[in-house]
Amino acid sequence: MSSVVLITGAATGIGNLTARALAAAGHTVYASMRDVRGRNAARAEELLALGRREGHDLRVVELDVQSEASAEAAVATVLDEAGRLDTVVHNAGHLYVGYVEAFTPEDIQRLLDINVLGIQRVNRAALPHLRSRRSGTLVYVGSTTSVVVPPFLGPYVASKFAADALAQVTAYEVGQLGIETTVVMPGPFTQGTEHFPNADRAHDDERTRAYAALDPLVARNEKATEGLFPPGVDAHPRAVAEEIVRVLALPAGTRPFRTVVDFSRAGVEEVNEVLRRAQEDFVTRLGFGELLHVRTAPAPEVPQGFLD
Repeated sequence: MSSVVLITGAATGIGNLTARALAAAGHTVYASMRDVRGRNAARAEELLALGRREGHDLRVVELDVQSEASAEAAVATVLDEAGRLDTVVHNAGHLYVGYVEAFTPEDIQRLLDINVLGIQRVNRAALPHLRSRRSGTLVYVGSTTSVVVPPFLGPYVASKFAADALAQVTAYEVGQLGIETTVVMPGPFTQGTEHFPNADRAHDDERTRAYAALDPLVARNEKATEGLFPPGVDAHPRAVAEEIVRVLALPAGTRPFRTVVDFSRAGVEEVNEVLRRAQEDFVTRLGFGELLHVRTAPAPEVPQGFLD
């Protein structure tokens, strides 16, 4: 079934590939990005031209996840043009590479603002509409780093842990209003994205120099990652886009809470299963077992103002 989808961070990488794949699958796709008339103008036009050429309903909307006003305006545009919003794909994110001590508090604050608070801004813009309809899907592009914790990516890993926790706890609540959640957990990729080329480094050069003995390890990080891939495997992020297409094609109420796309064979699926059982047991013993399931039937009447 086709739906209206808003994707954050769709200028490049996984977001861009997902916009293309979902449009090809028949969805109405709003590929959002910053500065669509400036630095991303060519990327925006490329997507629009693809839609025209292939007959896909592929649109572009301005959205800066660091701005609440921008998130609200983007969702308002979708609702004004399409009349509804069914799915939000939280993909926008940024990468830091370096030694944790060398990142200033301001460095880490900026990353959390993008990778975590950006999700909250977009959810706050989209959820009033989804709640009013008692349906919808939130798809979070998470990361296997929140399980395996690789070195030299400290602030990024911390942000993915925080984003994952925010997604889980939000899911308890919105699930009772008919809104599904799926966390897609990509493993590492060294091609097909601009994640590593565009990564920021720590701004405290003096602290960075104090760890110079570790520089050779950082220098071979990408090569070491590539060594995890089985021979002959095309570890390309298009696989993440394809998995998002698959998940959204599933009937409402049957979408998985987590799905892993990992060519590095890190064993994340096994860890997820252990965590799932522990979480379900804990929440059930708290007496909140109903929060583990999406309420697909009409929800009970709620107090006036709860949906506003």
